[in-house]
Amino acid sequence: MRTIVMGGGFGGIAAALRLRARNHDVTLIDRCTRLGGRAQVFEREGYRHDAGPTVITAPFLFGELFALFGEEISDHVSFSPLDPWYRFRFPDDSSFDYGPCLERMEAEIARFNPGDVLGYRKLLAESKELFDVGFRELGDQPFHRASFMFRQIPRLIRLRINRSVWQMVASHIKHPYLRRALSLQPLLVGGNPFQTTCIYALIHYLEREWGVHFAMGGTGALVDSLASLLERHGVRVENGRSIVAIQREKDTVRGITLDDGRNIKADMYVSNLDPMHLYGELLDKAPRAARLKKRFAKTSMGLFVLYFGTDRLYPNVAHHTIWLGERYRELLRDIFDRQVLSEDFSLYLHKPTATDPSFAPPGHESFYVLAPVPNLKGDIDWSIEGPRLQQRIIQALDKSIMPGLGESVCAPFFMTPEDFRHDYQSVHGSGFSVAPLFRQSAWFRFHNRAEGLRNLYLVGAGTHPGAGLPGVLSSAKVLDRIAPSGTAA
Repeated sequence: MRTIVMGGGFGGIAAALRLRARNHDVTLIDRCTRLGGRAQVFEREGYRHDAGPTVITAPFLFGELFALFGEEISDHVSFSPLDPWYRFRFPDDSSFDYGPCLERMEAEIARFNPGDVLGYRKLLAESKELFDVGFRELGDQPFHRASFMFRQIPRLIRLRINRSVWQMVASHIKHPYLRRALSLQPLLVGGNPFQTTCIYALIHYLEREWGVHFAMGGTGALVDSLASLLERHGVRVENGRSIVAIQREKDTVRGITLDDGRNIKADMYVSNLDPMHLYGELLDKAPRAARLKKRFAKTSMGLFVLYFGTDRLYPNVAHHTIWLGERYRELLRDIFDRQVLSEDFSLYLHKPTATDPSFAPPGHESFYVLAPVPNLKGDIDWSIEGPRLQQRIIQALDKSIMPGLGESVCAPFFMTPEDFRHDYQSVHGSGFSVAPLFRQSAWFRFHNRAEGLRNLYLVGAGTHPGAGLPGVLSSAKVLDRIAPSGTAA
């Protein structure tokens, strides 16, 4: 069976490998010059930057891809466990280390509010319940049949997944700073903690189950190891080619057209593209169910990502830092609901040189800073606001955890939601496709088996189970259950 995988992010790579292991004749087509989707690599004046995901919380999912072909991932890439997982910096300059040692975690919590230690234990227990159902049982199950969704309703009601992540955390944790730190995980997959279904609070237990890791050499090195795996096992890869149209005849996809004019046909098609782009801009009249989902879908927020090096070391800055500003709920309202760019912000700061010094010259550091911002539905002129936001972020870090940054910053550049739209064909320049709301989860999300089409399948952030590396890798596992096997190639 000849299969075309459209899009070379982690979902597309995993799908291509899983289908190849089932004897499909696979071609993977991606518009970027190298595989990885958002996980590109930038080099500037001796500084290396991973452009995409850097937090690895379920490394076994990558190991499974190598095991499909009888290989050990440890022969190709090394994962380094981090401690702390994240360091939170609060507006009063206090900090909170969140990491693998439960005893140290509870001591950190007790510094803020001793009564929240018991609350955290209860939060973790509830997170495990969500994890056991949402990840272990349902994370790689297909939700394209309404009957399957309806059978889950009693359990989902028992787990009260109509609550938001914030509501769940706030029911156990009382200190305002700890509530912020323990509720913001949805932002890492594109959601507002005050709106995202609490099923995503399973991330708490997922992190504790397998830890938080960094791929030595960076996420780009992980992509390179997967690209070599594809090549060794006969998956053809075409980089630098965009898909401009998908032809449909009744319930069947008949072919795709590339930007060089070629029309390519296959028996089966897998999309790792943004479903909003797939159904709204590529497919020749998408099925009605898909068009309705697209019409009413709410996309995730946008991202402003600032990359830079420094000509000095910052030994007190952790590998992952969450830098929280004065406002929390109101800032999120500005980003998700009002869609205005505020003067204040909260930041995720990544310092790979804390673990892998090869990212910068000796005596230097490499950084990127991610700031959640409105997507392109907001009326923001990024040609003006981009440079302003860069300067404001550098000044804020200079005054807090990185003194002297203004004088030591090297080779800065940034990406805005406009770059996400142009480079990754992300509708509205969203950072994570459709938002992780209850009404956009499981059966309500774009299906892994395309609505109304018998030979089109979806993987990636916009389909079940959702964004984040565990989510997109699990979406490819769903294909093992619903896609036909190939014939010997």
